Amino acid sequence: MTRERGSIALEMAIIAPALITLLLMVIGLGRVALAHSALDAAARDAARQASIARDPAAARSAAVTSARAALAREGLACTPSVTVDTTGLSAPLGRPAAVVARVSCEVELADLAVPGIPGTKTITSSFTSPIDPYRARGEQP
Repeated sequence: MTRERGSIALEMAIIAPALITLLLMVIGLGRVALAHSALDAAARDAARQASIARDPAAARSAAVTSARAALAREGLACTPSVTVDTTGLSAPLGRPAAVVARVSCEVELADLAVPGIPGTKTITSSFTSPIDPYRARGEQP
C-alpha cells in the first residue's frame, strides 16, 4: 500500500492536460455548430425577404437587414457578409424563379488556445427561396 502512495496525483498530472484539451475541443465544436445553425437561419431569412422584394436593390437591402437581425437574434456576434443572387427577379411573369442568399461569418476560436484549432473559422450558409411566378416584379407603369 505504501508503494502506491502519490500514484493518483501522478496519474492526474498526466491525464489532466488531455482532459482539458478534449473539453476545449468540445467547446470549440459546439461554437461552430451553434454558429452554423445561426447562419442557416440568417440565410433562410435573407432569402425569404429577398424573394418578396419587387426589385434587386430592395431585395439586397432586405436580405442584409434580415440576415443581421437573425444573427443578432441568435446571439452570434459577427459582421456577416451577405450576397444575394437576384437574377430570378428579372424572369418573366409565369416562369418559375428563385433568389439565393449566401451568408458568411467568422467565428472566433482564438480564446480556446487549443493546438490544431485555428483562431477563426469562416462558416458559410446559403438558402434558395422561390419567387411567386405570378407576382408583379420590377417597376410598374
